Amino acid sequence: MNDEKVLFEIASELSKLCQRNIEPRILRPNSQTVIAVLEEIQALLYPDYFLGISDDNINDHVCYLERLGILYWKLTRLIHNTIADQCKPECTINLGGCKELTNSREKALSLVKELPNIKRLLNLDVEAAFRGDPAARSHDEVILAYPGFYAIFVHRIAYEFRKRGLDLLARIMSEYAHSKTGIDIHPGATIGESFFIDHGTGVVIGETTVIGNNVKVYQGVTLGALSFPKDQNGNIIKGQKRHPTIEDNVTIYAGATILGGDTVIGEGAVIGGNVWITESVPSNMKVVNKPLIEKKI
Repeated sequence: MNDEKVLFEIASELSKLCQRNIEPRILRPNSQTVIAVLEEIQALLYPDYFLGISDDNINDHVCYLERLGILYWKLTRLIHNTIADQCKPECTINLGGCKELTNSREKALSLVKELPNIKRLLNLDVEAAFRGDPAARSHDEVILAYPGFYAIFVHRIAYEFRKRGLDLLARIMSEYAHSKTGIDIHPGATIGESFFIDHGTGVVIGETTVIGNNVKVYQGVTLGALSFPKDQNGNIIKGQKRHPTIEDNVTIYAGATILGGDTVIGEGAVIGGNVWITESVPSNMKVVNKPLIEKKI
């Protein structure tokens, strides 16, 4: 059997395996397209860092208007591609009458309208990092160099996408941040104001986690599920609260593991390093591992 025939047979088999029941009429978004939109949002929120705009022109609303217009249409196309399978066959002929295109425009506009609030939250996150880390020399350092801040920046964007039913786009964003920072935040997690992840590597925050305001988390912390409830057929039941709630002003030190949807860490509590928690902790409580006492034999 010659090489060409082998390649032809492999190509034929792959073609059959990759076929969908309904052929999409519009290409689905790839990860590069999603990341490009994420970078466009980053440039809009921090134009002096990522657009090269001088301080003299940073208040020029015309510049923002132009970039917002570009972002709006990129978002519209991206969202429409994501929900392409919901379109009717005639949409390929007359996009002007496409209901899903109108829906995509509405979602894109609502995302753009959310940017000022996202920027407000990120400003508080930057300040929390600057105040919470004695090694931080400036706000610029936090924005440009801190992996924890980048992870929360991406999360605040991805969270808004997920709220609008754009789960695929949100997950691509969160996994991109995960690959860059080593910090894994599910886009479904609810995170309050002034959140700071110090160092960050190995932090895992699950889908149904709820985090209050002024919370500080160190590297290696897991906010995870204690178990996965199953139905009578043995399938995992989705949509239930599986991850803990962390109330305001809590500090969680390196390597701590907190599990369970019913687990609540009360306001002002301090969770020490490497502890394992599956039950709620009262407010203002300190939880630490007992030191190992060595005895001479």
